[in-house]
Amino acid sequence: MAAKTKQRSQIKKGPHGGMQLVLTEDVLHLGKQGDVVEVRPGYGRNYLVPRGMATIPTPHNLRLLDRYKIRVRQAREARVADLKALAEQISKMAGISIEANANPEGHLYGSVGAAEISKALRAKMLQIDPEMVNMDGGPIKEVGVYEVRLHLGFEIDAIVAVVVFKPAEKK
Repeated sequence: MAAKTKQRSQIKKGPHGGMQLVLTEDVLHLGKQGDVVEVRPGYGRNYLVPRGMATIPTPHNLRLLDRYKIRVRQAREARVADLKALAEQISKMAGISIEANANPEGHLYGSVGAAEISKALRAKMLQIDPEMVNMDGGPIKEVGVYEVRLHLGFEIDAIVAVVVFKPAEKK
């Protein structure tokens, strides 16, 4: 009499010999959440699965992933609505002013970059990170009025007027 042996659950192999996994989140250069991808066994076993980026495509995991995708989509829609409200709030405000030391010709001794603009917007109770500030022409190096584009995320942009001025001289 042969004793019953426990069967291992085998991971499906793809057409190219790699292992098939379902992505539980977006992975750069690999795929979007919910995609069934074929990866090399070591990459899947040692990187994707332990970090929770992918799972084995069982019927149970696919059902869980569908529920998870619905929750993620609802959270994303709420975030987009919040960002649109923030963009509208930014477009309605007059702008921000930043004080910086400058020489008599108006050239700044330093520069005004994304961090300073973000700090000035945070002072007005707007949650803007320095990564959201798009400084196309580089940092501001002269006194004046500038329009700075803010990339809030999810293809939502806003433009804020930035006034860089020299402080009044003390006598």
